[in-house]
Amino acid sequence: MSQIYLREILREDLPIINRWRADNQLVNLLGSAFRYVGIEVDSKWFDSYLETRQNNIRLAICLTEQDKLLGGVYLLGIDWVNRSAEFAIQIGEQEELGKGIGELATQMAVHHAFNDLNLYRLHLTVLATNTRAIKLYHKIGFIEEGLLRHAVYKNGVPHDLIIMALLKNECDFV
Repeated sequence: MSQIYLREILREDLPIINRWRADNQLVNLLGSAFRYVGIEVDSKWFDSYLETRQNNIRLAICLTEQDKLLGGVYLLGIDWVNRSAEFAIQIGEQEELGKGIGELATQMAVHHAFNDLNLYRLHLTVLATNTRAIKLYHKIGFIEEGLLRHAVYKNGVPHDLIIMALLKNECDFV
């Protein structure tokens, strides 16, 4: 398994993130629709993140040996009163899939959420057809809580979203 580290995303990461957003195959694994996104839009997206980072944490997943950006892992909409946040992850570099990077990055982000940030609950939605991600989330300890039927349209076809969550007291590695 490759060694990775997490760090906050940087403005310099935007060209790579923008390339991932333009990869229809990659976006088809996510709950959002494919859209063409210009670098100017991503620049404004980053500016918005900087203004809201007290409730949103966007971390870059980087390969240690080459200091290469591989993906992102996010804790979004942090509710400090209820100690919860939405979890999201994306491995943008297709050649890095299947190497355990997603699992390690998820463990690192969950550890950060529960230990450093004192959160108690993480939740997510995942396409019901994204079996690789669902398998990962189950392995980490996320539990299915519900189903949003035909919640998204991708390529003209409705898809279900599975709602999953993980509580700190259910997590074995924090």
